[in-house]
Amino acid sequence: MAGDGRARPVTLTRAVLAFGGVLIGAAAWLAIDRRFRTTGLAAGLAAILLLLGGHRAHHGRGRYAERMLDTLLDRVWDGAVIGAIAWATRKDQPAVSAAALGALGASFLSAYIRARGASLGYTVEESHVTRGVRYGLIAIGLVFARPLAPLWAAAVVSGLAALVRSGQVLKEERL
Repeated sequence: MAGDGRARPVTLTRAVLAFGGVLIGAAAWLAIDRRFRTTGLAAGLAAILLLLGGHRAHHGRGRYAERMLDTLLDRVWDGAVIGAIAWATRKDQPAVSAAALGALGASFLSAYIRARGASLGYTVEESHVTRGVRYGLIAIGLVFARPLAPLWAAAVVSGLAALVRSGQVLKEERL
């Protein structure tokens, strides 16, 4: 509610992000149900919406709540989609499950370094390109029923992002 008692209209950015969140839930459900090609489609569409909404939130006239929602949904995408892949493949495809856990851990580490550095006052860049590559690798790997290599590639991309962000903090610390 606005300060005068009127409800704020839902912005396009919030609607796009919210629909992306719904698709994340659908992708996670599909992964647990072991329908990986459909999971890839839902996860890919969710990723597109998150990237569009995130760009609008961070580079448009996005409010703090929209930027926060974008960051939250990025973590939700990783936790729900990649976590569901790890869970669904743990018994019959342990290599895929391990790759998913590696990608999930590296992604969360990278996000933690960014958030911690920003909270300490450092300028830590958040790249939608890195997010897009991570999302795309995993979604495409699922669509083509070959998730192992793309999951490891996503882990490497997130690991490199963590190193770059750590380097940004170190560089600013030395100045």
